[in-house]
This record gives sequence, structure tokens and C-alpha cells, in this order.
Amino acid sequence: MVPWGLVDLPQGLDILNDICNPRANSFWRGGFLMELGTALLIVDMQMEMANATAAGRPRANPGANPQPEDSIAELAAGFRRAGLPVVHVMHDDPRRESKFRRDLASGQPMPCAQPLAGEKVFWKTGSSGFVGTDLAEYLRGQGISDLVIVGGVAAFCVNSTARSAANLGFRISVVEDALIAFALPDRHGGDLDADVVLDVTLSALAAGFGAVVPSREVLEQLPVAA
Repeated sequence: MVPWGLVDLPQGLDILNDICNPRANSFWRGGFLMELGTALLIVDMQMEMANATAAGRPRANPGANPQPEDSIAELAAGFRRAGLPVVHVMHDDPRRESKFRRDLASGQPMPCAQPLAGEKVFWKTGSSGFVGTDLAEYLRGQGISDLVIVGGVAAFCVNSTARSAANLGFRISVVEDALIAFALPDRHGGDLDADVVLDVTLSALAAGFGAVVPSREVLEQLPVAA
């Protein structure tokens, strides 16, 4: 510690700010905070997502450019270039009728989210990536406090994983254009539009659990690897 008498006032104030400010080790530009201890968390980007889309299941933002798969691939590449961790969560459903099983082709990762050598993959059997896995312990062991979350399905496993992360003390940012969301049956009959499902999901997360941000903003804040 530098004795206060040996620094001028502006420098002393800067030191005090670094001590007191929890964002002192952060990249801060505009409205999005990119922490040094940040990881990209990719949820359930498995081939059954592509199969359901190809089969015509109504999906949010069908005309979006880029599509969520493209945004996820770009984010993963950006995090890797920056030297920040990319962590994968995938679903291994215990129900035999499910297509989300690690022993099926439909349960394998999509090309946009293919894990690279050395990247951690956690297989879950429920909705949240933190239940029944060592995900939380791994993240804490790596010094990760902030998660940028992408993947599918937005209203289910992304939602559950994001809420669990927030409840466990991680700061979360969910990337609005890097999510897959499908229409859902309305309990009163008919279907809920996929765009409505996505908007309600993101609104609830933003209201009580973390930030909702566009991929462009995340990419702009990624540090340049040394």
C-alpha cells in the first residue's frame, strides 16, 4: 500500500476508488459491464433444436438477421479470442421418449455451439444447469462471477439456469438475440405466440434476476486478448 502522504490528491482518490469500487476490475463502456471473471454459458444447443425448427415448429423472430445460431457462434468465437471461458450445458433427459439424450444424434451439440477441446461440458437431467451438476463449483473455482447466457429453450432451461445462477450469487446477462424460443400451448386453449413467450421470459428475467442485452453490446465490450 502506498502511504497517502506520498501521493497527490487525485492519485489518492483513484486508489481509494479502486479499493471501494467493486467494478474496479471491469470493462465499462456504455451500459454493459464486462467483468474480467466472465464466462459465456451456452445452454442446450443440441440438434433437436434444429430438428424442431426444420419440422416447422413456430419460433420467435423467424426473420431475424442474424439468427440466434449465428449470434451464438459469433459470441463463442469472440469469447475465445478474448481468452474468456466458454462453458456448455447440455440436456440428457431421463425419459426414454425424449430426443434430448446424449446417446442420440438429436442430443449432440449443434455446429454453432460445438465445444472445443478443453471447454467444460455439463450434462444435466433437469431444467436448470445448476441442479445435479458441478457447474456452480466449477465456475467459482475458476473465479467466474459473471455469466453471459445464451441458448435454448428460452422459457425453460435458459430461464431456469439464469434464475438459479442469480440465486446462487452470479451476476447474469441474458443475450436477447442469441436465444431460441418456441410457441407454447396456452392453458386456456390455442397457442401462445413464440415472440410473446420470449418477451415475457426476458421481461421477467430483467425485472428480477439480471440484465438483458443484445449480442452487439456484448461483443463490443469483449477485452482484447493480451
